[in-house]
Amino acid sequence: MKERNIKLELSYDGTYFHGFQVQPNQRTVQGELQKAIEKLTGSSVKVIGSGRTDARVHARKQVCNFITHSSIPISKWPNAINSVLPEDIVVYSAEEKPITFHSRFDVKKKTYRYTIYNDQFIDVFRRHYTWHYPYPLNMNEMIEASRFFLGEHDFTSFSSVKSDIKDRVRTIYHFDLWQEGKEIYFQITGNGFLYNMVRIIVGTLVEIGRSKIKKEEIPKILAKRDRNLAGLTAPPQGLILWDVLYSDN
Repeated sequence: MKERNIKLELSYDGTYFHGFQVQPNQRTVQGELQKAIEKLTGSSVKVIGSGRTDARVHARKQVCNFITHSSIPISKWPNAINSVLPEDIVVYSAEEKPITFHSRFDVKKKTYRYTIYNDQFIDVFRRHYTWHYPYPLNMNEMIEASRFFLGEHDFTSFSSVKSDIKDRVRTIYHFDLWQEGKEIYFQITGNGFLYNMVRIIVGTLVEIGRSKIKKEEIPKILAKRDRNLAGLTAPPQGLILWDVLYSDN
């Protein structure tokens, strides 16, 4: 059987995963996918993701691909793989792609959504999917500050010091920030994101909403390229990889 390049679209609840990428003696999304595919096909594969998510970060839409010689019909893949995956990962689409397709390098845009639960008391049913923040926030200031992130910038100040990526220039196409009841949503679309970038942006906007940082400081913080000048890193459980777009979407 010739080599086939299978593209999967999937969702997962990151609560009990130690991130996407395989790590020794840890439960990971990539690890569970590779075990499931090997169980189906009898051969080991390397699953490539559109990007890595951290421990406790979720995905509404993650995209992966892998090379296989399996003859399983493409229409059968979602049900087949779901039958051997744990219940906190669901594959909902499979497509055969040209052998050159790469789920990471071919990405054109990604969207992340972050959710804050803004109330005195935590919602026990939302604690794994939101950042419980009990203090009042100035939404107008946060919305105005969010506009400074639009466009092309060097996001060194808004990335983890642990990141070893040299090119830290990214473009933000859309940034929407709104409130529904007790939940505050941050939705960001860009051509790529650095390690912890969305969580640091959210943490910084929260500090602006608490008047700990002035919104006018954002351009200066971007220009200085110094992580120490930006705000805190928001906790992981409020973050969802919301969408991944390719040129054929």
